[in-house]
Amino acid sequence: MKAAVITFPGSNCDRDLAVALEQAGAQVARVWHKDDALPEGTDLVAVPGGFSFGDYLRCGAIAAQSPIAGALRRHAERGGYVLGICNGFQVLTELGLLPGALMRNTGLTFLCRTAMLEVATSDSDFTAGYEKGQRIAIPVAHHDGNYQVTPEGLAALRDGDRIAFTYGPAINGSVADIAGVLSENRRVLGMMPHPERAADPALGGTDGAALFRSLVNGVVNA
Repeated sequence: MKAAVITFPGSNCDRDLAVALEQAGAQVARVWHKDDALPEGTDLVAVPGGFSFGDYLRCGAIAAQSPIAGALRRHAERGGYVLGICNGFQVLTELGLLPGALMRNTGLTFLCRTAMLEVATSDSDFTAGYEKGQRIAIPVAHHDGNYQVTPEGLAALRDGDRIAFTYGPAINGSVADIAGVLSENRRVLGMMPHPERAADPALGGTDGAALFRSLVNGVVNA
């Protein structure tokens, strides 16, 4: 599987994401935000966490206007896989590739700790390595991770089994405790927690590693 990890000014999890994908068996290329094309044969575009462009306007809003954003959108529209983590999730909502928006956390505080998640669906190449209902420990580090979506949008997510992960217990005010959502074709995942920070025993946990292994296997066998 060929993966492309995008770096924006202010990204700080791009290397961690690339390493997690490589350890899962992916061939990883690094892509700069001023590039206007993805490497030939790219299967997965990964948008990392951090603070793209300093979050000076609105989290992910400036990144969504970068030259590489057009290539990312075209990749998703033709059925390519996309993974957005934390700030990457925010970028994907700004691009309209996922519904909803990420707002300031309840209490207006930056959260940086391990959160307990519940796997809401195993029916995707991202989550097939888990059991539905399984509880996993994944770090979070965000100030704007409060996921909000319209009642109609929430109903669509539930009806389509597109809620990937939920928080348990709640941590940031997200509607329905949502921590990650899938696109309609199930090939785009956005999530606020950082599985790449829980993909190696040296990091203190490995609950995130299954996501990357599952994704690589799913793409190879697609």
